[in-house]
Amino acid sequence: MAADGNPTVRRRRLGAELRRLRQAGGLKSAEVAERLMVSQPKISHMENGRRAISPRDVRDLCAIYGVTDQRVIDSLMRMARESGQQGWWSAYGEHPQNVYIGLETDAASIHAYEPLVIPGLLRTPAYAHAVIEETIPPITAEQADRRLKVLLHRQRRIHDTISPLRLWVVLEETALRRVVGGPDVMREQLEHLNALAGEPHITVQVLPFTVGAHPSLSGQFSILRFADSPQTGVVYLERFTSDLYLEKQPDTQHYGLMYEHLQAEALSPDRTRDFIAGATKFHTGTASRS
Repeated sequence: MAADGNPTVRRRRLGAELRRLRQAGGLKSAEVAERLMVSQPKISHMENGRRAISPRDVRDLCAIYGVTDQRVIDSLMRMARESGQQGWWSAYGEHPQNVYIGLETDAASIHAYEPLVIPGLLRTPAYAHAVIEETIPPITAEQADRRLKVLLHRQRRIHDTISPLRLWVVLEETALRRVVGGPDVMREQLEHLNALAGEPHITVQVLPFTVGAHPSLSGQFSILRFADSPQTGVVYLERFTSDLYLEKQPDTQHYGLMYEHLQAEALSPDRTRDFIAGATKFHTGTASRS
């Protein structure tokens, strides 16, 4: 789906424009919330693209911000109507990562750190199915199949021949050693990982156990950047019950520095491919003995 047809992206762009208008008017979000008689979090969620913005919301906000140019108002209201449309993922039913999928669909690049498992975009179907079944209990066969189909659709971004997603992944050695789905599934997964790591738009680095402690031991994170704002981005933190999105510049800068540290500590891409090949042989040997 093109970026312009992505409702999540529409909401982000509309929210950013409304934030710009509010700041240009010298207003704080709490002041706007009070004048609209809504909660301050509602204003923040609209500006961050976390919720749909109705044309009525846009009309009321434009009045508060003193926007009188009807062309600007009409443009913002059109974006509001389009932001209520559904993305491709809606065809698969409700999904807990709908917001993230919308951002990922429009991202130009993703820098991901994963300490425990192979990231979703790089998974084989067998490995992905095992992760879904073993980490989301209880889940029905139908729900597992739906999640797998969504993931496989998401993976089209890294195979796009015109505008592929630029993906940089730093993996802990744990992700290579942990047996998910059995030795045969792991062997196939690591062979697939090494093949993808040879693509010009995909970089994979491994952090071996010998690195020891580092600033990112607290858990997984991803930094998504977009073509229309390459210097900024969104930090995504996946959690058990609710995900976290950080967009303030101090936060994105902090995680950017953390990622640079991880890249420096990790094995080079060439040494990583050799390391993954060695881990593949380990799982091959385990499969032959079982």
